[in-house]
Amino acid sequence: MEIPSAFNSGVQGFQNAKATADQAASDIVENTTATAEQQDTLSSSGEVNTEVNTTTSNSQLPDLNQAIVNLKVAEFQAKASTEVIKSADDSLGTLLDVTA
Repeated sequence: MEIPSAFNSGVQGFQNAKATADQAASDIVENTTATAEQQDTLSSSGEVNTEVNTTTSNSQLPDLNQAIVNLKVAEFQAKASTEVIKSADDSLGTLLDVTA
């Protein structure tokens, strides 16, 4: 059984946080942009709509809320992984100081 180093665990956690944040951001964009049909209607009328689409159905609202929560979770996961990497670096530095 291989025991991963703290540094590798921190990096892996940071990569997972990035993947979670990317997915959450994609979900937020998907839930807040106009559909192609709505965009065609707006472009044919010559109007430029700069407002965020707030006419979401009730089924889309929980998805948007969950995506925002996932984005915040990814932020905290990245912060925690950064602390793990810092701790691993400090431990390695201390070991090098003791052996030198």
